[in-house]
Amino acid sequence: MSATEAQDDAGPGSVRWIGVADAAALRQIAYRRILDAAARAIERRGRFLIVLAGGNTPRGIYRMLRTADTDWSRWQVYFGDERCLPADYAERNSRMAADAWLDRTPIPQDQVHAIPAELGARAAALAYAQTLRCVGDFDLVLLGLGEDGHTASLFPGRDWGVAASAPDALAVFDAPKPPPQRVSLSAARLSRTREVLFLVEGEAKRSALARWCGGADIPARAIHLESGVDVIVESQLLCAAGV
Repeated sequence: MSATEAQDDAGPGSVRWIGVADAAALRQIAYRRILDAAARAIERRGRFLIVLAGGNTPRGIYRMLRTADTDWSRWQVYFGDERCLPADYAERNSRMAADAWLDRTPIPQDQVHAIPAELGARAAALAYAQTLRCVGDFDLVLLGLGEDGHTASLFPGRDWGVAASAPDALAVFDAPKPPPQRVSLSAARLSRTREVLFLVEGEAKRSALARWCGGADIPARAIHLESGVDVIVESQLLCAAGV
């Protein structure tokens, strides 16, 4: 599957833009990147710690993972954010991932760490921070990009938890998209990982991507790794953004 790459700078914290032809190519490359990261982590550390993104873009990737050749017993699955809804609601990120993938593979249930957002934002954030207390760096964090530049449930004009002292999980009470109550991993915690992979598709993301490429202070830019982050994105959107 062909892809083109560009980089916004060569220093620490850079963004590598990986342009692909279409959504199908995005899914295929992301699928391969996830499995490659899993293989490396299992070989080197005996387990694979992945943080899942919600929304529509990763759904097809999760479906592809149902038949992947990997040692599922070594996977530990976490979530980047969650909506404060009952646990069985289809709009929950954990429910979407379960339906598309997790319930159809032999990952041990106690290795899927859903955010207990049905408790309400404050209680759920405290509980998930406790879940993460003894978890070291993640191996791979999957993220999306919202039309307003948000990622996970870190929205413009809100606290993104960028400081090193920020809690691992943030309670969100005034999200501009329903439902207003959510839980999100902080930018600092999302950045404690060996790899970050953003998945960006659709014309609706054109403006947010252009702002990101132009250096605007949007939440997606708050995810910062010394090794840089990777963004898989449809090439036509990159061209429109001037990359």
